[in-house]
Amino acid sequence: MSTTHPGTPAPDLTVDGTGLLCVTLLLRLRKEIDGAAPGTVVHVIATDPAAPLDLPAWCHMTGHHYLGPVPDTADAPVYALRIAAGARPVRAGAPWHPDEPEGRA
Repeated sequence: MSTTHPGTPAPDLTVDGTGLLCVTLLLRLRKEIDGAAPGTVVHVIATDPAAPLDLPAWCHMTGHHYLGPVPDTADAPVYALRIAAGARPVRAGAPWHPDEPEGRA
């Protein structure tokens, strides 16, 4: 059986969230992708059991493209996403909330 998966792009950036709960993982992810160019492929190492639900939901909320789990990762689960042009910003200290301009709720 081949371990090459042409549908999973190689990462331009890897965010290691080993041992982090999803809240902390999203804080780290938001910080590490800040300034990344659209089209950047990010692999997220995430051991939190909620990551397979939280990462796609976060991508849906922000507009980034969730590419799914990366197959054949032996040490820890890895998930891929692609940075989108025009993605919606999220709050620095609460990356599960959109960053609304002042005066808007």
